[in-house]
Amino acid sequence: MKAGNSDTIAAIATGMTSSGIGIVRVSGDEAIAIVSQIFESKKQGFQLSEVKSHTVHYGVIRDGEEVLDEVLVIVMRGPHSYTAEDTVEIDCHGGVLVMKKILETVIRYGARPAEPGEFTKRAFLNGRIDLSQAEAVMDVINSQNEYAMKSSVSQLKGSVSRKVRRLREDILYQIAFIESALDDPEHISLEGYEEELLKKLNPMIGELEIIIQSADNGKLAAEGIRTVILGKPNAGKSSLMNVLVGEERAIVTDIAGTTRDTLEERIQVHGISLNIIDTAGIRETEDVVEQIGVDRARQAADQADLIIYVVDGSCPLDENDEAIMELIQGRKAVVLLNKTDLETQVSEAELAHKTGQTVIGISAKEELGIDRLERQIQEMFYQGSIDFNNQVMITNVRHKTALEEALNSLKMVRQSIADQMPEDFLTIDLMDAYERLGTIIGEAVEDDLVNEIFRKFCTGK
Repeated sequence: MKAGNSDTIAAIATGMTSSGIGIVRVSGDEAIAIVSQIFESKKQGFQLSEVKSHTVHYGVIRDGEEVLDEVLVIVMRGPHSYTAEDTVEIDCHGGVLVMKKILETVIRYGARPAEPGEFTKRAFLNGRIDLSQAEAVMDVINSQNEYAMKSSVSQLKGSVSRKVRRLREDILYQIAFIESALDDPEHISLEGYEEELLKKLNPMIGELEIIIQSADNGKLAAEGIRTVILGKPNAGKSSLMNVLVGEERAIVTDIAGTTRDTLEERIQVHGISLNIIDTAGIRETEDVVEQIGVDRARQAADQADLIIYVVDGSCPLDENDEAIMELIQGRKAVVLLNKTDLETQVSEAELAHKTGQTVIGISAKEELGIDRLERQIQEMFYQGSIDFNNQVMITNVRHKTALEEALNSLKMVRQSIADQMPEDFLTIDLMDAYERLGTIIGEAVEDDLVNEIFRKFCTGK
């Protein structure tokens, strides 16, 4: 897919806030010519149009007689640039006003304002990156934690692309073989082919299933783990919340039922984002307001990716604990035996037996055992660590949908073989799988979808 000759675009590529450095990016056929009209070097006889690619030049930007700023100008000639077009970056001082004045001057001399994501869109249209890599650019920018960033960088480097391209090559080979055999049966035989196709098909189906399964972890990496803290009133839920957040966000008193509503915070634990929700203590109550809080706690637990059940170790278990234990059955949960700095009435072994979950002894007040909780969460969701150089983790809903559709098509091919359908039936579903995978990397995608994807980007990227 090639953009062909295009007009020249310009945008501020850094944030619109005061900072040390600001960058105005210009890309297109006339990028060097436009900037050469407003850039003045300190060197005698200097011509920007004659400089080598990937060189940096010191001087000033002028608007007529007015000097706007001292700058560094970086020239990158196509196709060896981000957009694969001639690109010039003007590194100026990072004041909002000076960046806007330089951009306005560049536009007045022949460029036009870039649309959101247009630089990356040109990189895609000019074949420098595929669509999955283009989407990864925005994912890198929006990353909220270490796992999301590493996954996005891995995709930007082509981890998804390589996997998809290899699968498409394998599928295309089978399509070509069937079509050739149907066109030339005298020289190419399909006898026993179904059995050979199954040997190729089953590993492809298995590989797709593994990639699709990674989407759950990918969603958690990108959006964070929805984590709900449950427990009886005064069990130490709010104290735990404050310890995890690192500041006193929840009110802590000795009065049971202090927390009446849910309180949400986002924190980082070993590179993982937790969207933590502190809830009202779960107990039978006649207080109408408190009961609403208890109902909301139960609703939050139903929607949680992870439940942290805090047990007050200083008093025996009761019917409220039994209700919570029933609530966490079959769920991803960690049980915290709190107040271990006091004499405990409950043992870790008893809790583990009753809940069937991992139990960790802590003291939220003394901040003891919190590191064990953090390591346990990491193990539960990411098996300790992920090697993003060797593994593919899907974080994009569009990619997951396309992979699921391709998987269904390959399964239909397998079913057609079992039903002894004619070979030309096989090519229909094989081709559908091939095209579905192509939408991920942009080789079988409509312009409307491309435009929709890049509209989500920030201006200047």
